[in-house]
Amino acid sequence: MNIHEYQSKQILKQYGVAVPEGFPAFSVEEAVAAAEKLAAPVTVVKAQIHAGGRGKAGGVKIAKSLAEVRQYADELLGKTLVTKQTGPAGKKVQRLLIESGASIRHEYYLSFVIDRQTARVVMMGSEAGGMDIETVAAETPEKILKEVIDPAVGLQAFQCTRMAYGLHLPQAVIRKAVKFMQGLYACFTDKDCSLVETNPFVVTADDEVLALDAKLNFDDSALFRHPEIEMLRDEAEENAKEREAAQAGLNYVDLGGDVACMVNGAGLAMATVDIIKYFGGDPANFLDVGGDSTPEKIAKAFSIMLEDGQAKGIFVNIFGGINRCDLVAEGIVKAAKMISSDGKSLPVPVVVRLEGTNVERGREILQNADVENVIMAPTMEGGAEVIVKMVKEAQVAA
Repeated sequence: MNIHEYQSKQILKQYGVAVPEGFPAFSVEEAVAAAEKLAAPVTVVKAQIHAGGRGKAGGVKIAKSLAEVRQYADELLGKTLVTKQTGPAGKKVQRLLIESGASIRHEYYLSFVIDRQTARVVMMGSEAGGMDIETVAAETPEKILKEVIDPAVGLQAFQCTRMAYGLHLPQAVIRKAVKFMQGLYACFTDKDCSLVETNPFVVTADDEVLALDAKLNFDDSALFRHPEIEMLRDEAEENAKEREAAQAGLNYVDLGGDVACMVNGAGLAMATVDIIKYFGGDPANFLDVGGDSTPEKIAKAFSIMLEDGQAKGIFVNIFGGINRCDLVAEGIVKAAKMISSDGKSLPVPVVVRLEGTNVERGREILQNADVENVIMAPTMEGGAEVIVKMVKEAQVAA
């Protein structure tokens, strides 16, 4: 789960992490009122969307008067920002952060992430703050410093000090930087974060250490422990299909293509996406129905995949272990009854590959159901090849 920058900063303040003074605004008048309250010589007007790269997309403005605050707020609210992380569709700006400007001496990067190779939290820092960290990693990896944290003892002061000196921070701010890093780590562990990132954090002209930007991501599986975090969710920023799928107990990720796939098990789902690409298709989604699929759950999965006309074909690739192939087949039949007016057809071709528990019964159900547009495939490779070919032929015909 993601939250907005201003929400992230409100949380970080609870851990003693210094941030610029600021207020959220949902209208032009609120933005001007916030700027008046700040009474700063320079005011920053920042678009709030769940994506990075806002500055390069024109989503961060520097205002030197209330008139400019009004002008920039009016320009940004309702605007669609397109960044590397939003995709071509972009995201609509519906809220702003109005905050005091800072006199910056230097910008740095700092984050806490989970390293899956070591199964530990890692503190990462770089002198190249304010830049895309992916670009820094690709072009100048030597500029990225890492401190692996032992979970038994947590982040140690000597590690923070070593990071501070490695970043060549001014001597006058070393202790402040250590406190800053310890606050970020405390937030990471207390709130079950998957990412805590400040890009940039800055050293100011008066030797303060500030998180000029902040991004917090949270482990969805731990949200039950943090109702105060769950309350910060902005559903307008989330993919509607992904949200609907989560409520139905489905693991769904929208990939933007036109060949939908429904699979049980994350590993098989990834392999299915890969094989669709191998045969020249464009996967529409990653959809893992899990191991407890009922006919109702399968029918709901079909309904989500077919929403808004994105999917031009569906590949059902089930290897039944815990899952039963007959229940999957019943779900496909139920989906046809729910979605079509005659109860006997689906709006796009569906290729089904079933294997495993009760597979013969599952195939029999589909063969006897008299549902149009459903084709049985004996193998995963054959099924992927067939559905990709059918979708491409339909595109040519259209």
